[in-house]
Amino acid sequence: MPKNEPHNRKLKVAIILTIIIVMIFGKNVLERKNFNELGDTFISFYEDRLVVESYIFSISENLFRIKLLINHCEFESDYSHVIEEISDYEASILKLVESFEKTKLTVAEEGFLTDFKKIIESNLRIADYAMLYSEESGINTKSVKEYNSYIERAISDLEKLSLIQIEEGKKLAENSDKVVNRSRIWAQFEVAALVILLIIIYLLIYTSRSIKADFVD
Repeated sequence: MPKNEPHNRKLKVAIILTIIIVMIFGKNVLERKNFNELGDTFISFYEDRLVVESYIFSISENLFRIKLLINHCEFESDYSHVIEEISDYEASILKLVESFEKTKLTVAEEGFLTDFKKIIESNLRIADYAMLYSEESGINTKSVKEYNSYIERAISDLEKLSLIQIEEGKKLAENSDKVVNRSRIWAQFEVAALVILLIIIYLLIYTSRSIKADFVD
């Protein structure tokens, strides 16, 4: 056996081992990145989608109560509290909108939310109950219709915002699925790399014994 052959063989094995170790190390780095990405996805899904959907539900409920007060004004025996109730509902809505604005918004979300906020702040402010109803003239049909049109527009914004939550939630779920699939592929690679590593170790042991046997002979 040539003198350099064992040395060359060991050098090749060392290079292969180095490559495998580097690849396993790289796999661990990518795995950590995937894990962090998956964690961020779950956090975003909860904070920016599930929580936001609860905001939308609460806002819708308050908006519905405002609509009831406006549309059933003729049944109110005591008008003094109505404006205050509407103002309280609007304040509650704006507080929820403020929380909504702190989440991660898409461009579309920001547009619909801005329009919705403008409606609540500017178009649904009722300074005097007489704008809706008075004992002398009854229901102010024109004002009630105008307020209802703004409420319908606000509801439309909420519906679109709710649809965005579904769409964005679906995207997050798909992204999570991709991350999981990548992790599975890398896990399979790691198993294969470990098998190759075991084979190389076995070959090293076997060849070292063969070399010793040659020297003895």
